[in-house]
Amino acid sequence: MSQSTQPIRSARRYRRQLAPVALAAAVIAGCAAAPATAPEAQAPAPVNAETAPAADEVAVQRAFAQWIANFRDSARAAGIDEATLSAAFDAVQYRPRVVDSDRAQPEFTRTVWAYLDSAVSPQRVAQGKDMLQQHRAEADAAAARHGVPAAIVVAIWGMESNYGSNYGDIPTIDALATLGFEGRREAWARGQLLAALKILQAGDIARADMIGSWAGAMGQTQFLPSAFLAYAEDADGDGRRDIWGSMADVMASTANFLARSGWQPGQPWGAEVRLPAGFDHGRADDKLKQSTAQWEGEGVQSMDGTPLPAFTDGSLLLPAGARGPAFLVGPNFRAILRYNNSTSYALAVGLLAQALNDGPGVQAPWPRELQALTRSQLTALQTALNERGFDSGTPDGRMGPATRDAIRRYQRSIGLPADGYPDLDLLGRLQAP
Repeated sequence: MSQSTQPIRSARRYRRQLAPVALAAAVIAGCAAAPATAPEAQAPAPVNAETAPAADEVAVQRAFAQWIANFRDSARAAGIDEATLSAAFDAVQYRPRVVDSDRAQPEFTRTVWAYLDSAVSPQRVAQGKDMLQQHRAEADAAAARHGVPAAIVVAIWGMESNYGSNYGDIPTIDALATLGFEGRREAWARGQLLAALKILQAGDIARADMIGSWAGAMGQTQFLPSAFLAYAEDADGDGRRDIWGSMADVMASTANFLARSGWQPGQPWGAEVRLPAGFDHGRADDKLKQSTAQWEGEGVQSMDGTPLPAFTDGSLLLPAGARGPAFLVGPNFRAILRYNNSTSYALAVGLLAQALNDGPGVQAPWPRELQALTRSQLTALQTALNERGFDSGTPDGRMGPATRDAIRRYQRSIGLPADGYPDLDLLGRLQAP
């Protein structure tokens, strides 16, 4: 083991033993305080600094400084100039709450309807309509340039930062350096940190103004640095791509992201549909894509009798299983998923944009009597599926394609609708002797 890597690896062992606030105090002593606006993560509870292991704190600081020095060398070799390296790293801070947030896995999860109640609340809709009118010129210009409707762009703005009111207060350089040093996602963090340095070197934003979330997402629509380099635009012509302060740049950059992610101009994201009696809910699978005419041939209809969107590759979405609403979604829904790979998020963006244009909300009732499984319960469900021969992968408490497919196979084996939806009844069946 080389001398350059040994302190870093040792520090990772030390980090697990440290009191978070005592470490924070040691690292940031004498530096300027962060802005007061609260980001996503909660500050850790205070501890008695007198009892904290000071020697370990010093070791972590030294190891972090060594990691930064090594990264400077790599960045310099990649073409980053000395002025940019100095601006980025001369006062860089290790941020323990970034590590805490990255490691946190909340036990309790929300149902899709609870998520939508908040994401598409009357207050967010009303505020979004106001914001759409205030920035109509910028939103329409972005729509004309990229073919993405203004309401979709404003809906993403609302989802990502509540229309610019909360896009985080953590310096992006600090966040990414901390994640790289901590090591769990070092290769990813190093790539994003180098991208952030390229943004600084290009003069798009000053280091002090490059702020965002603990995960390194930046600006009013939360671009990672690599996405910024790929999609950000200077729409106001001032020579800088500014997704923090220029609404023209925010709107154009967001629309460009979607356009280059497969957005189809003139098509809707999807529509709520009514399924016929006896429909095989296992066909509501994002891997199964077919034309609207084929879906109509199976009895799928719009809620109000109007024509369905004319998709060549539409798929059915049952976000709450067989007991909840159904949606026919197309390429534009999948483009939103490339912005944030969550079906609840993409559905919220589509429904919020619909509401901004005074369109309908979800008409079929949600099964609000159902409870969301906790992560522990979902882990138990995955374990039980595996034990019964329905491979769901390594139990991790996260709902993914392998778990959904395993649930469907189990549901078919006992004559239930194969919707792939986990609930307490299903867990009880799996755990029954």
